This record gives sequence, C-alpha cells and structure tokens, in this order.
Amino acid sequence: MRSGPSTTAIRLTGINKTFDGIPVLRNVDCSIAPGSVHALLGGNGSGKSTLLKILAGVHPADQGGTITIYGRAYAAGSYGPAIARQSGLRFVHQDLGLVPDLTVSENFALESGYPRRAGMAISWRGLRRSTRQSLESAHVDVDPQTLVRDLRPSDRTLVAIARALRDSDEGSHVTLVLDEPTASLPQHEAGVLLEAIRRCQSRGQTIVYVSHRLSEVLEIADRISVLRDGVLVAERSTAGLDEAQIVALMTGQEAREPLARGMPEADARPVLTVSGLVAGPLRGVDLTVRRHEIVGVAGLLGSGRSTLLRTLFGNARMERGGLEVDGAPARLRSPRDAIRRGIALVPEDRGKDAAFADLPLWENVSATAIRSYWSGWRMARATERRDATRLIRTFGIRTATPNAPFTHLSGGNQQKAVLARWLRLDPRLLLLDEPTQGVDAMARADIHELIREHVARGNAALVVSSDFEELESLCHRVIVLRGGSRVAELTGPRLTEAAIAELTQITPKEPTHD
Repeated sequence: MRSGPSTTAIRLTGINKTFDGIPVLRNVDCSIAPGSVHALLGGNGSGKSTLLKILAGVHPADQGGTITIYGRAYAAGSYGPAIARQSGLRFVHQDLGLVPDLTVSENFALESGYPRRAGMAISWRGLRRSTRQSLESAHVDVDPQTLVRDLRPSDRTLVAIARALRDSDEGSHVTLVLDEPTASLPQHEAGVLLEAIRRCQSRGQTIVYVSHRLSEVLEIADRISVLRDGVLVAERSTAGLDEAQIVALMTGQEAREPLARGMPEADARPVLTVSGLVAGPLRGVDLTVRRHEIVGVAGLLGSGRSTLLRTLFGNARMERGGLEVDGAPARLRSPRDAIRRGIALVPEDRGKDAAFADLPLWENVSATAIRSYWSGWRMARATERRDATRLIRTFGIRTATPNAPFTHLSGGNQQKAVLARWLRLDPRLLLLDEPTQGVDAMARADIHELIREHVARGNAALVVSSDFEELESLCHRVIVLRGGSRVAELTGPRLTEAAIAELTQITPKEPTHD
C-alpha cells in the first residue's frame, strides 16, 4: 500500500480479469472525482458487473493492476472486501439483501449486530433508537418498526442505502456504489431515489451509479465510463450527451431507430378474448388480442396487471368470466393447459420463476422441448444440445460456451434464453411480464425485435411493463388497469408515455359526505 495526494476518489489502473482463460476485463483505467456522480455503463457482458465485484473485493483482479482510493494505492491482486470497507466504499446491489418479514430495525441489526443490555438481553429500544438516527441522517422517513414487506419499493431501496451508510461519517471520503437501484421501481418512484442520491452528493459523498435507464443517467450523472467487451471505450462528461450517443458508445454503432408502429388489420382474428374476468384483484376485465398485435398492460403495483398474465397462463385461479383462444372456449386450470392451447409466459422474476440455476445454458433453452428428444428409453442428448446451440446463436445469446451456468449470464442474455425457450414452440399468444427490466439498451432492442418478429408471423403478444416508454414504442394498443378494473385504452396518437403515466396515477376523487 502506498499513500499519495487524494486528487481522485477512485482510480483504477491496468485492471485485467480472466475467467477460465477467457478475458473479461482488459487493461481498464478509470478515474472517479470526489463528490461526483459517476455512471458506469455497458451492455450485458461488457464487464461492468465484474469491475464492480473487483471494486468490492469479491473477485480479485489479475496481477499487475492498481486500485487507488483517496490517495492510498493497493495492488489489485491482493485487494479484498476489508480494504474496500475500510476505504469508505459502501455497496447497495440490485438484490437489496433485506429480509421482508423482519422490521427495518431488525434488518439493520443483521449487519451491525443487536445492542445488548446488562445480562446480554437485546436492547430493542436501543436498536430502534440507533436505526432511527441512521434513517434520519439519510433523510429516510420510515418507521424503524415497519416490516420491510410493507414498504413501497422506493423506500426499501432507501432503507438499504441508509443501512449501507449507517457507520459512515458525513463527508467526501464515503463512496456509495449503487448497482441498478431503480431497475425494479416504477418510474414515478425512481424520482424519489434520484432525489436521495442528490442529497448524498450534496453531503460530499461520491456516487458510483450503474443503470440501464439512460434517461436517469443523463439526469443524475456528472461523468460516465463506458465498457464494451471488457475494454473501457469512453470516459467523459455527460454535458451535451444524449441517449443515442451513449448507445453508440456502448455498441460501437449508431442507435437503431424503433420500427414504425402500425395497426393490425381491422378484421384480424382474435387470438385471445377475455370477458368479465374476475381473479384476485381483477374485477370484470374485458380484453381482446388479435393476430399480428402487441397489446400492452399498464398499471401500478396492486392493479392486477401481473395477476392477469398468471391467470391466462393457468397459474392463478379464475373466479368468474370467460376465455376464448382462437375462437374456442378455453379452461386454463394449469400451465399445462395453457401451453397446450399455445400460450407461453415469460415471468417478471426470471431468477425465481424461469431459471434452472443448476443447469447449463443449453439445458435451460431445451426445457420446453424435452419430450421431443425421447427415443425409446433414451434421450437424444447430442441432438438436444446441437439444437440448443443453434438457438443460442439464432437468438444472439452471448456466452463463451453453451455449458456456461445459467446464473453466470448477464440479465439480458438470461432473458433472451428464456425467450428462446418459449419461441421455439411458436406460441400463439406470448405473455411477457416486465420483459426488459434490468437489461441494457442493446438487449432491450434485441428483445423488442424478437417480439415483433414473432407477432409478424401471425401470433400475438400481451406485455405488462412499468416502463411506459417501452409500452409506447412497442405496443399497438395499451390498456390501463387501476384497482383491478380496466379504466382506459390508448391507441394511435393518444398512445404516449405521458398519457399512460397520467392514467395509471390518477386517483379517483372520493365522494363527499355531509
């Protein structure tokens, strides 16, 4: 370790990293100014997640590089978590690490320990007091006794930030690293978090910010560093930048224009007809989705948007109502029933509901077609693997090998693998819940193109998204759910991001009483 003047908060010099002989980072040099918001950007597989893990000390870098934090230089190969923490680095990951069934105070205690009274009894009053002080210091207006599961999503993220900063003195020698902090937040709640980041910066803290939402990056960041294929290709101010220029830096090519949105033929046959659907929070929802059509579903949490998809896939019980698939009555009591009728679901939480984490990529891609490889008493494994490898190439899934564990893929490549698994069956109706949540701009464009291509072959898609810009650019029509009821439908020039946001967030006036 060497000491020097702290002209930068963090300086990475000559950082390299290989996994199994495959280079993931190549000679990365990066500088972050004290008190700034510095965004780290790159497509899926660019190396940014690996760089964050090196900065946290989770992965050691290859020998030869240097990590300098406020003038103290460390050999990258021997840098570890203890050094990162002692140097004032605090990390909040996309998975916040909070336990939903514990209170805010108890979640703080999981990291800091429970204060004790005489006789070793837990001082619950002391825990609540110290937690309240940490929350107030971070300007988080949350009761320490609230269960985490009862908090709104943005408040959970703010609690995680307050917990990360709980033992940090105010000042510039604290660096807060936020990995996709708004990825799971509705747009109206993301603004709450961005304001909290500004407050941290105003206290002199340095922020390293990772996000796929480029509009947020331009709003909050002072500078950006862009990785592409493990190489730092740009480091510059955000002044004068726009989203298209950032995409060009990330991809090495000009941003693709979105396809023009047309309308399907007026007499196109319905693929799905829903009448008076009652299920969970849904109350009498009517819906028609036609061939060649992408229909969006907008609504806040609790509106019933995800319940609609789960019901159509046989994962939630329909209490009342009627369903027709391709003009014939349908009873979808299970996912098997739905699949037989040509319906597929890409769920919101792919890690929990769509991934076979212990299996390699090629077996994940094959999961929906296993029966076709049975021959007598044996599985045609070579044929299965060959077909899966072809699909991996066709769908542009970036991986060093088809044998790579599914969990080692970036978010965008995982999502493309889940899509490949279903699209190989050519489903009549593709249900997608938050299809591009947590993926980069290029993967998002690829996923949208796959959806459009599938629908162009005479199929249909029903898309739930809290990203209203996505609904505007991707869908032919958007229906709006509020309180379990369908309250609006937007088409043509009325289908705009602003209109969707307004209709989802308007609260009906309560009747007045004398």
